[in-house]
Amino acid sequence: MQTDILIIGAGASGLMAAYGAADTLLEMGSSHQVCLVEKMPKAGRKIMITGKGRCNFSNFKDWNAFSAHVRSGSNLLKPAFFNLTPQKLQDFFESNGMPTVVERGDRAFPESRHAGDVVDCLLRACLGKGVKFLAECPVCGIEHLEDGRFLARFENGEQIFCSRLILATGGLSYPGSGSSGDGLRWARDCGHKTGQLFPSLTALVPKGYKLESDSFKPELPCHIHRQSPLSELGSKLCGTSLKNVGVQLYVQDTPVQEEFGDIDFTDGGIEGPAGFSVSRKAVKALVNGSKVKLVLDLKQPVSLTELTQRVKELWSEVDKDPRSRNLKEKEKCRILLGKLLPWELIPAFVACNPGIMTLERRSRTDTKLWINLPSIAKALKCWSFDIEGFVAWERAVVTAGGVSASDVVAKTLESRLVKGLHFCGEMLDIDCDTGGYNLHSAFATGLLAGQSAAKSLQ
Repeated sequence: MQTDILIIGAGASGLMAAYGAADTLLEMGSSHQVCLVEKMPKAGRKIMITGKGRCNFSNFKDWNAFSAHVRSGSNLLKPAFFNLTPQKLQDFFESNGMPTVVERGDRAFPESRHAGDVVDCLLRACLGKGVKFLAECPVCGIEHLEDGRFLARFENGEQIFCSRLILATGGLSYPGSGSSGDGLRWARDCGHKTGQLFPSLTALVPKGYKLESDSFKPELPCHIHRQSPLSELGSKLCGTSLKNVGVQLYVQDTPVQEEFGDIDFTDGGIEGPAGFSVSRKAVKALVNGSKVKLVLDLKQPVSLTELTQRVKELWSEVDKDPRSRNLKEKEKCRILLGKLLPWELIPAFVACNPGIMTLERRSRTDTKLWINLPSIAKALKCWSFDIEGFVAWERAVVTAGGVSASDVVAKTLESRLVKGLHFCGEMLDIDCDTGGYNLHSAFATGLLAGQSAAKSLQ
């Protein structure tokens, strides 16, 4: 087969690259062809699971606010962002038949809250511009020929020659969606540098949260597979959530990042928006052999002194309540904690903070249980978790690292080393916070790569 522009990978960036290339060619009055190939049976597998299936496709912030959430590669992303701002992306979806809505935190979603509508809209837009789409066509290798063209070899033995090649194969995260790192390997074979690859926006596993398991081979240092069995502590924590808490990340006992938001305890470990926000630095530190700790402040707006006084007042109320007359101290403590914590979190909180209760042995037969009220207040303000590992590629949202910015022209996303080769999406060393930033980056870099490849055919 022969085509003019070949895009490998029909994820968010690849679909937008195909649209951008085909649309630009039509505007130029060109008859050049665009072909999009995907190894999976359907396009956009990873889009389908984004935002728990609701697909938070962008975040409506201007560049200054948006770039604050770009953890790596903001200078590389900047031209693509201004080429496709959040408003322009919303206009694209709306004009192609998909109503959208902007929710709390400037997050944009399809009005239906169905990720499938985003995929359908992108495919419809591509096919409407004449893009040829080939599914279930795994590419096993690429070659840059002496005449400047590229050759893509397929597992079934077929080949495609092209003048321009766009690699949109993604990183390593969520291999079930088709991401296997092939494109990054091909980029390295062409001489490109790739930054250190590690999972970002992933679950952090506290010490004692999982049982040791020989069933799963670790892929990275400190990798603890999501399917490893939960310990007794993990079972107590799993399924609980905390709203509006402070999260402080410590590396080698030094605070390095602070966030405020929601935390979820899952079968993987600590997740949720605030947990994901600190996971990038935490994972990088763990991979490099550093000690990592998370400290949760469950009552951030209140000082420790104020909280201690409030705990004492609540204890007095519980103690004086006629219904507490025949209750043991441990039962009264549970009632107290119920006024300060979600009920379902109390067993885990007590297990993690044994110092809130002290058993005094007065004689062989006489013991007294003391409730340490200042310790309860301190634990609420400083619930500490030593982090021993993380969930890796099997459920990480994003791959940190990729083709180095020094090897790519930011204004066109063309390789500086291989003329006619473009990169987009997670192929690039760009990763962002959760909240629509990563998906917008994929769409923006895809569009710019596609448009640039088309214009270079003039």
